[in-house]
Amino acid sequence: MRDITNLAWFAHVVEHGSFSAAARTLGVPKSTLSRRIADLEEELGVRLLNRTTRKLYLTDVGREFLVHCQTVVAAAEAAEQVTQFVQEKPRGKVRISSPYAISQSLLVSIMPEFLRRYPDVQIDLIMTNKPVNLIEEQVDIALRVRPTIEDSSLIARELLPSASALFASPQFVQSHGEPSHPADLLDWPSMSMHYSSGRYQWNFNSNQGEALTLNYHPRLITDDLWVLREAAAEHQGVVSLPVYLCREYQAQGRLIRVLPNWRLPVGKLHMVYPYRRGLLPAVRVLIDYLIETMPGAAGLAGIATDTDA
Repeated sequence: MRDITNLAWFAHVVEHGSFSAAARTLGVPKSTLSRRIADLEEELGVRLLNRTTRKLYLTDVGREFLVHCQTVVAAAEAAEQVTQFVQEKPRGKVRISSPYAISQSLLVSIMPEFLRRYPDVQIDLIMTNKPVNLIEEQVDIALRVRPTIEDSSLIARELLPSASALFASPQFVQSHGEPSHPADLLDWPSMSMHYSSGRYQWNFNSNQGEALTLNYHPRLITDDLWVLREAAAEHQGVVSLPVYLCREYQAQGRLIRVLPNWRLPVGKLHMVYPYRRGLLPAVRVLIDYLIETMPGAAGLAGIATDTDA
């Protein structure tokens, strides 16, 4: 049976991006680590890494081999930590990926308590609006706002609905006139998040069952929802934003709903994770904690009204 240590060390080298960084983390000499990876390549009869003076690059074979190494290492970690279920003391690092808005509005309010509950668990929070490959990037849990999750190889748990609506400042609406139909927005300055398709559309459904798609040309495009919210509050245009993100500004009178009788599609905040990684104790308690606390963090007391309006 092949030495599992070599597999784990290979995965560490790839994860840290260099032999030096991996050697420091593992507490072994760089020369020893380099020799062990070279021995692994010789034993396999293939090159796993291409080395330059500045960076390491996975070969095609190395990329495929890494996935299997991670599977073996994850299984070994699960076996090693199985006693933690009995001891009820999870430990280790959990990597979680989350969009900026979810991180800054929801996770920020609940993660301190998680860290207090589980002092031996380390959280590596990756804030990005781009999809991540959980296996290749060694991410344990990812939060995603999607109608559905297409990748059937992932375990998906729906945490809560994520209703969006059009918002603008009262002064902006007053200066442009209260709209009664989506077509009234055609000449309004608008703002949006980036969409890779390059198509900017609002898909409306009225309370009377009418469906309508309106194309628009945003004057401000950014992946930062906070920037969009501030720009709207400063009278710069109309924008689609998550309802929960705007409740405080609505209460302060800085933002109002535009076309409240027309609904935008309701997304769903999912938590996804690879099956083989989801059983580690530290990952499991974080999964359970997010299920427990995320609805309260989003203020679900008013969510039904938000999705109906």
